[in-house]
Order: sequence, then C-alpha cells, then structure tokens
Amino acid sequence: MAKGKKKKKGNNHAARSAQNILGGTFLTRERTAKHLPFLLFLAFVAIIYIGNSYYAEKNIRKIERLQKQLKEMRYEYVTNKSKVMHSSRQSQVANSLKDKGIKESTVPPNKIVVTED
Repeated sequence: MAKGKKKKKGNNHAARSAQNILGGTFLTRERTAKHLPFLLFLAFVAIIYIGNSYYAEKNIRKIERLQKQLKEMRYEYVTNKSKVMHSSRQSQVANSLKDKGIKESTVPPNKIVVTED
C-alpha cells in the first residue's frame, strides 16, 4: 500500500509542476527570475536550431532539383551530340549537298611542293 501512495504523490507533484508552468506562476519565483537569462538564451538557441533545419531542408530540395536538371541536360547533350555525329558523316554531308547541286569529288587532291632555289 505504501508504494501506491508514493505513486499518487509523484503524480500529484508532476501535475502541480505542470500546472505551475502552464499557469505561469513559476515565473514569479525568485529562483526562476535568477535563471531567466539562461532560459532566454535556450529559447534563442532553439529558434536558431529550428531556422537552421528549415534552411538545410530548403537547400536539400534545391540540390535535388538541380541534380534533376543536370541529368536532363546530360540526356539532351548526348542526344544532340549523336545527331551532330550522324549529320557530320561524309555520306550525310554528301547527300545534303547533292540537293544543292554540289557533288563529291572523286579525284584525290594534288600535293603542291614548293622548292626553294
């Protein structure tokens, strides 16, 4: 039975402490007033901590968005590079110039040698 009474007393103490905190009566005590600067410092640090976590989450979302854009740009680069490689082949250039009336030369170029006399 003695243990049951102690639990009720402990619960009563916790309830009383919670009532003092929620009611604001703990602020009127001299001991609490002495620790008020430290409590304000803790509140300030908590606000900074919360702000820092929001800032970090914002940066993470930005990094993910930029990584997605980078991936899309790489795909676009590879696609464009393959198109340029295909269109710059000799056979493709010859076919595209054939429509304009320019023919591919079948005679190899001559080498010009200049001698100094």
